[in-house]
Amino acid sequence: MTVETSDGIWVVPPLRAVWIPSGTSHRVAMSGRVRMRTLYLEPKMCRSLPRKCLVINISSLLRELILHACSFSGLQKRVAPQRRIIEMILDQLKAAESIPVQLPHPRDPRARKLADLLRSNPSLQRPLEALSAQCGASKRTMQRLFADESGMSFSRWRQRARLIHAMQTLAVGQSVTNAALEAGYSTTSAFISMFRKQLGTTPTRYLAGDR
Repeated sequence: MTVETSDGIWVVPPLRAVWIPSGTSHRVAMSGRVRMRTLYLEPKMCRSLPRKCLVINISSLLRELILHACSFSGLQKRVAPQRRIIEMILDQLKAAESIPVQLPHPRDPRARKLADLLRSNPSLQRPLEALSAQCGASKRTMQRLFADESGMSFSRWRQRARLIHAMQTLAVGQSVTNAALEAGYSTTSAFISMFRKQLGTTPTRYLAGDR
């Protein structure tokens, strides 16, 4: 599942969750067959929770709590057993570990143009100097824009864009080799090495829920 807001893109692999703060306009796209559960929390319950979108790992306990909560039409804090479920879910959300599958949107029109170009064609191999000129900026200006507006260097942003594209490709049933080539990697081994470095395991195990 991919969630997009005005600030960026988040890819949600199997057995993970995305936290979306109250009032955040967003759209959701599915890659392959997806089943999901959604919890809505009253804003006053979320004062100690993040104020930005995050993709998080789901513990076995939190998974069961979510499934149990979804068996109710709504949980009420004034009902003692239901209040304890709410409190446990909130405690688990506060302790959840976030994972690096966010791709921030640069806001400058030149940087945004380059970001859109690379998202639509992640295997593009042209050097940054040529790409920057195509989008109306110098190489140095483009590097500064990405660092200032996305919070990461251009090379890191580009690697993250390739990672996200590969995860979406894998989710629709493509092979690891195809995902690697579409994302711009010359060999499968180079892609797997990058994936392991970023997320701690191989692509196949990660999408199967291994943490």
